[in-house]
Amino acid sequence: MAKLSAKEIIDSLKEMTLLEIKEVVDLMKEEFGVDPSAVAVAAAPVAGAQADEGPSTVNVVLTSAGANKIAVIKLVREYTGLGLKEAKDIADNGGNIKENVSADEANEIKAKFEEAGATVEFK
Repeated sequence: MAKLSAKEIIDSLKEMTLLEIKEVVDLMKEEFGVDPSAVAVAAAPVAGAQADEGPSTVNVVLTSAGANKIAVIKLVREYTGLGLKEAKDIADNGGNIKENVSADEANEIKAKFEEAGATVEFK
């Protein structure tokens, strides 16, 4: 029997149902005396450390225009390219300003909106 590469094994697992994968895990326990789920638990903190960095892109969402609504409408138009009516609707009701932007760009946008008196959050 030819030796399978790790990629080939993973590709074959992708084609299996959960019950079939459970059978494979049970067979590994019997054959090698090792519980593969214990290895996965040991590797979990490494994956968790990467998650602490935060998402690579975020959506900038206006939650409140504040008292200086005209300045906020101008900023909404600047970042979205929307017309006056659509920008006013976002300023009145909240909504997405920009989607899938880097964290640095999102922080710059947030700073400009907060300077104008608006409240912005990332999602």
